[in-house]
Amino acid sequence: MRRWRGFAVSLVCALVLAVAGVGVIGYFVYTEARVDDVESVDAIVVLGGEHDGREQYAMSLARQGVSENVVLSNAYWTGDKQMAALCATTDPQFTVICLPPEPSTTRGEAILTRDLAVQNGWRSVLVISWRYHLPRARYIFSQCFDGRILVRDVPRRYDFSLAEWEYTYLYQTVGFAKAVLQGEC
Repeated sequence: MRRWRGFAVSLVCALVLAVAGVGVIGYFVYTEARVDDVESVDAIVVLGGEHDGREQYAMSLARQGVSENVVLSNAYWTGDKQMAALCATTDPQFTVICLPPEPSTTRGEAILTRDLAVQNGWRSVLVISWRYHLPRARYIFSQCFDGRILVRDVPRRYDFSLAEWEYTYLYQTVGFAKAVLQGEC
């Protein structure tokens, strides 16, 4: 009985330390991820995720002269009215390119960007996503795209609970490991 109790206490301590470690490391790697300065690029690429202002942010950057091309990853369901309206945006300062990635993942979005870059002669992109997704997005895009890659987060707050942050950090870490195993596009 004592042996089982000692084992249970050790197991609980190990789990608490693992969760705390993921939280601390995740905070510095993902929540405090490096964000690039805004510079002129050939295209602004908005990754799918949620309609949290990312599309409008990209278009405001284009209106400021950052790029003449805004690529919206249309990774959403076909009946998404907000995406349909965004894809129908016309502006004399920039062109909106709205395509579904294949597969509907960050890797698919990087492949889509690479293909568009080849077709249009693009050598630089600004990728927009969640702050905590930037390290993984930067890595995946570097595996698929030979040009200059800048990453920038959606200007917003994340009001996550500790459990939601833990999940987010684990999800991003597993996604990173998958990207490493997949290698170049």
